[in-house]
Amino acid sequence: KSSMAKPLGTSNFTLVLIIFLYLLTYCFHIHIVECQCQKTKRKASLFIFGDSFFDVGNNNYINTTTLDQANFNPYGETYFKFPTGRFSDGRLISDFIAEYAKLPLLPPFLHPASQHSYYNGANFASAGAGALVTTFQGSVIDMETQLKNFKKVKSWLRNKLGKGKSQNILSNAVYLFSIGSNDYLSLFVTNSSISISPQYQQMVVGNLTTIVQEIYKIGGRKFGFLNLGDLGCLPGLRMLNSSNKNGCLEKASNMAKLHNAELYNTLLKLEKQLEGFKYSLYDFNSSLRERIDHPSKYGLKEGKIACCGIGRFRGIHSCGGKRPVGHKFELCQNPNMHVFWDSYHLTETSYHQMAAEMWNGPSTFKSLFQC
Repeated sequence: KSSMAKPLGTSNFTLVLIIFLYLLTYCFHIHIVECQCQKTKRKASLFIFGDSFFDVGNNNYINTTTLDQANFNPYGETYFKFPTGRFSDGRLISDFIAEYAKLPLLPPFLHPASQHSYYNGANFASAGAGALVTTFQGSVIDMETQLKNFKKVKSWLRNKLGKGKSQNILSNAVYLFSIGSNDYLSLFVTNSSISISPQYQQMVVGNLTTIVQEIYKIGGRKFGFLNLGDLGCLPGLRMLNSSNKNGCLEKASNMAKLHNAELYNTLLKLEKQLEGFKYSLYDFNSSLRERIDHPSKYGLKEGKIACCGIGRFRGIHSCGGKRPVGHKFELCQNPNMHVFWDSYHLTETSYHQMAAEMWNGPSTFKSLFQC
């Protein structure tokens, strides 16, 4: 028998040729798409909504009290070296997300020169705001007003760029939310008699859902959310726990859990109902609790006591000495070693770590910005 290989039959050769040409065409198509993507696609813009976790100074420009402002020392001391209005010693999660997305730090929407950055996005967040209009009403920029401000940016972009290009920016943009904490915190701060029922959580999440659906109607498709932190473990609420000196205030922690379950289920529903709706939900609650319980795992030393404030856990919100709760406050030497900056907010170090987790972790936030 001959050991020579048999020549390919005509039909086999044709099949191989077809497969080869298909693969070549497919790879070429992918390459072309990638090239076009890199050439024509500008960076995705970032529109930020919410409360003091994201407020970069909008409350500097409204008639409110110092309880909802952070435009005095020692706020901002670590990074900016002066107070910007951020409730931290430095940058916030939203600042780091902008940096990772290769965008500049977005100024507060109410800053007189903010329109120069509308092509990159805008920050509408207001310290003290909740999903409910009634939360700290009159002292904050509520979510409905934040939505109105977004619509002003939409009109500005349309006037500058025309309908097509402006719509392209809005549909390619990412919409980031941190909202809800104040709807529950306000009940403790104001000694409200409202008994918390599942209906209350549904109302809070329902109001957020309405805002999201409005943005979807305008063209928004990509959304990012932080769920609520463990509210009862914030120094400002932990200090209220009289039954367990070192324990978290369980009633507040349970409210956050119920809210987060409602938010999780609502987002799953929206994904099914709204065509093209994409979202990323960062588990801020677990991330914060991890650092509170095991600070050393994250290069930190103190998980319960705030860096700035006074009283048990430095839970009295007197940081800076400009608030009606009192002029006395203590300030730690090294904020980088603390989870909490003041009674309710975190240090830049904590925010930086969390933003990195959010960007690279299982919440797939980075993918919202990808081409």
